[in-house]
Amino acid sequence: MKYYDKLIFELSKEGRTGYSLGTSPFAVDGVVPEAGIPAGLRRGDAPSLPQVSEVDVVRHYTNLSQMNFGVDTGFYPLGSCTMKYNPKINEEIANMKGFQGLHPLQPASTVQGALEVYRGMDKALSAITGMAGFTFNPCAGAHGELTGLMIMRRYHILRGDLKRTKVIVPDSAHGTNPASAAVCGLEVVVVKSKADGLVDVNDLKPLLGEDIAGIMMTNPNTLGLFEKDIRQIADLIHGCGGLLYYDGANMNPLIGVARPGDMGFDILHLNLHKSFSTPHGGGGPGSGPVGVCEKLLPYLPVPKVVENAEGELEIVCGSEKAAGQVSGFLGNFGVILRAYAYILMLGKQNVKMVGRYSTLAANYIKESLKDCYKLPIPSVCKHEFVFDGLIDDGSKKAADGSVEREGATTLDVAKRLLDFGFHAPTIYFPLLFHQAIMIEPTETESLETLDAFIEVMKKIAAEAAEDPAILKAAPHNAPITRPDETTAARQPVLKFQDEIQ
Repeated sequence: MKYYDKLIFELSKEGRTGYSLGTSPFAVDGVVPEAGIPAGLRRGDAPSLPQVSEVDVVRHYTNLSQMNFGVDTGFYPLGSCTMKYNPKINEEIANMKGFQGLHPLQPASTVQGALEVYRGMDKALSAITGMAGFTFNPCAGAHGELTGLMIMRRYHILRGDLKRTKVIVPDSAHGTNPASAAVCGLEVVVVKSKADGLVDVNDLKPLLGEDIAGIMMTNPNTLGLFEKDIRQIADLIHGCGGLLYYDGANMNPLIGVARPGDMGFDILHLNLHKSFSTPHGGGGPGSGPVGVCEKLLPYLPVPKVVENAEGELEIVCGSEKAAGQVSGFLGNFGVILRAYAYILMLGKQNVKMVGRYSTLAANYIKESLKDCYKLPIPSVCKHEFVFDGLIDDGSKKAADGSVEREGATTLDVAKRLLDFGFHAPTIYFPLLFHQAIMIEPTETESLETLDAFIEVMKKIAAEAAEDPAILKAAPHNAPITRPDETTAARQPVLKFQDEIQ
């Protein structure tokens, strides 16, 4: 362990200080009066804080920041789902003083610029997706899913169609889909996929009936494959009186190429923190705006931004048909600002290239590595694709059939990538494949970066075939090498204890 890999408590030296408060302006005759905190709320003993110099503090936190992998420090091949690069101009826009000091309870007349951002985003996203209008109130993708399903239920209930309590979900769906449906009080019905990874229309047909509220789909699906039968599926769902919900987690390859609204979808959510370039590390911040077709506009949740007779924008909090209220105000404004800056920066012409470049990058990596990693579905993919482990994992069996040497797994490949400065792609998802490796490079990475990643993946495949022990001990040069991940997750050590060395 390097000296500054130690915890700040381990750097502590009794009596060492790095900062002096000086004379307090609140002192009376040199004594600072007590704050008046009730005795029941006070600590019994002084906190055990480390005693360190200023330079030790600076080096400690600087080194901690460098231990964390981020899209600004290296290639993140699960990008459009979670860590797409965020251009710094987005941050500059979100940090403008005119936006930073706003309060959600200000009179609408004093925040016309902010409300104009909402209206501008509404128009932009409607044009990109083929929807008629949006709400920006949901604060995350799954929150958007729940909101969209609430709109679906509200639509059926107000029409007196109370028997529609089931929602169809493909077996390849994101896990949040059935979870959101259950939270919304809907019964989940699973439709199977065919061998080619696409929804089986013949399996879908018997599921349809007067109790179906709708279907939730991702297109392209979780395998990165475009659901080519989507128009037929839309006709079948609409034919039985249901609605189509679009999970926008995989919208990235469609941007500027195809629109869910044109495919027949009635409701969708987008992940502004994914497809539209806002930082999303560590579980937030997020934004999951929901768009709807024309007939569902009255069901969008409140509050809403509307234009009054005088041409001013105002916030409306009441609506008879609205599917309730899903957040305190109008969503995560900073995330919306970043996404708006991203769209305006690209413009109408360049936004058309987002989907094309992300699809090109994914197919380039897939074709370059398909001789080293198992490719269960060889079709042309969109922004992502899935391998099913290594073709040659280095495993060996003895003459009696017993295992002589354990081969390398998908987890081993992911660990080894860290030694070469690359973050691991998504692993063991989707669940359709036992050793799944899902790679999604996004449109922002250069050819040189993609080539470097491909070269490393080939090297790891060669190591696995020749000596899988190299992978099983990886990473070799990280601050933490190979912890027991189950124990780390279930029994985390979250505070410093003196006996810990």
